[in-house]
Parts: sequence; C-alpha cells; structure tokens
Amino acid sequence: MRNILPFIAFVLVCVIQSMAQSADIVSTREMDRINWMEFREVVPSKIQTVLLPTGTLEPHGVANNGADNTAPLAIARQIAKRLNAMIAPVLPYGMTGTLEAYPGAFQITESAYRPFIKQVIEGMAKNGFRNIIIINGHGGGQTAVLQAVAGEVSTEKKVRIMVVNWWSYCSDITKEVFGEDGGHAGWNETAFIQAIDSSLVHPERYKDEMTTPYPAPGTWSAYPFPSSIGLYTSGQGHPKFDQKKANEYFEKVVSKVASLIDSVIKKWDQAGL
Repeated sequence: MRNILPFIAFVLVCVIQSMAQSADIVSTREMDRINWMEFREVVPSKIQTVLLPTGTLEPHGVANNGADNTAPLAIARQIAKRLNAMIAPVLPYGMTGTLEAYPGAFQITESAYRPFIKQVIEGMAKNGFRNIIIINGHGGGQTAVLQAVAGEVSTEKKVRIMVVNWWSYCSDITKEVFGEDGGHAGWNETAFIQAIDSSLVHPERYKDEMTTPYPAPGTWSAYPFPSSIGLYTSGQGHPKFDQKKANEYFEKVVSKVASLIDSVIKKWDQAGL
C-alpha cells in the first residue's frame, strides 16, 4: 500500500494541474453570452482585449455562403483564451462587391458600412477594451474601410486597434501545406471551412469549370464576376477536399494569427502606447 501512495499523489497533482489549466477567469469568452454583471467584473480589470470577427454573405464555390463569417469566428474561438480576450458577435454583412448578384449574397454600401463599423468599434472602446483586434474574413473594399476606420478610432479614442486579414497573412502557409497558391473559395479557403465543419462543404457539387483565375490589373473585368471561385494564380488553388491537409492548414493558420496578435500587443505594451 505504501508503494502505491506516491503514485496516487502524483496522479492527483496531475489532475489538479489539468483542472487549473482548463479553468478560466470568465464563464464564457463570448460577449453575447456573458451577463452584464460578470462583464463588469472582468472588463477591463482582467480582460483588455476583444476579438471582432467581420465578414459578409457571398458565394464560395461549394462551401457555405457565410464562409467569410465562419472562418474568422472559428479563429477567434480558438485563440481567445490564449490571448485573454473576449469575442464580439460576428458582423455577418459587409461590402460584398462583384459577387453580390449571386443567390444568397448581400451587399452593404460603404456609405452604410463605414459609420456602422466605426460605431461598433467605438462602443468597444467605451466598454473598456484597450486592444481591439478585427479578424476580417472578407477582402476587397471592406479591408480598406476597416483599416481607415481603425486608424480614426485609435486616434480619437486612444485605443489600440489591429486588422488581420487571415488568408492574406497566412499565404505562406497556403503554399507550405498545399504546395500552391490559393484563391477565393479555392483549395485553401475551402479547406479551412472543411476543417471547421465538413458539413458546410459539398465536394459532389464541385467542377473545375466553376473556377476563373483573377485577371491581371488592367486586362479585363466583369460584373458580376463569372465564377464564385477566383484563383490567385492560373492553374493553382482548385479545391481537392483533403481532410488531413485541411486540418493541418487550420491548425497552422490559427497558430500564426494568434502569435501575430500576441506579438503586436506585447510590442504596444513595451512601447508604452
């Protein structure tokens, strides 16, 4: 009996350590699920960072129309505890652009989107967040607006704001995992959604004819864009629905985005900003 006591003690220590690691300082990291009294108790005294997922509704080949919302929200949920951050509700409507004519797509004009997103970010500053991290899932004109508004609110409200376009920042991981470039609703983005929820991807509907390489600047343009899958490089990025690669891609993207945000916040702190 005496010989087994040290082993039991060791197991108990491991269990306690595991429970401590899994415990959190807040009941939920999601702002639309937390009670206002608990929010007051942790923001900003214990939590000073908020993650804001932004996207839009538009076609994505054989993935869900809300892929631009699904991706940044999944990233936020994966990294919130690591960054000690709250997660704001995803903003699902955006500046869709040349794909707005497709069924199920929604287009918000810049004149409507810009003041709306600005007031959302200002509200986060008012609620005490010092670090506002926008994890953006949709490119085009929306990226430019987010960057401009981030600069404005940062200056006016004296808060620290960052905009991350996950697919662009992780383009090196796309080439590392898949061995080629990606695209809008291409292999990389489709794989990312596949890793999050494979039921949102429908390989049986896919045909190579559904893709079109994006034109070089000044060559041609079309409205609406003729395909819901736009390839960054001709001949590369066709979806291949490899679950193993999809999972690898998701894990590496999440890790890189988290490391970037963590690094920027630490540098803000070091600079005393």
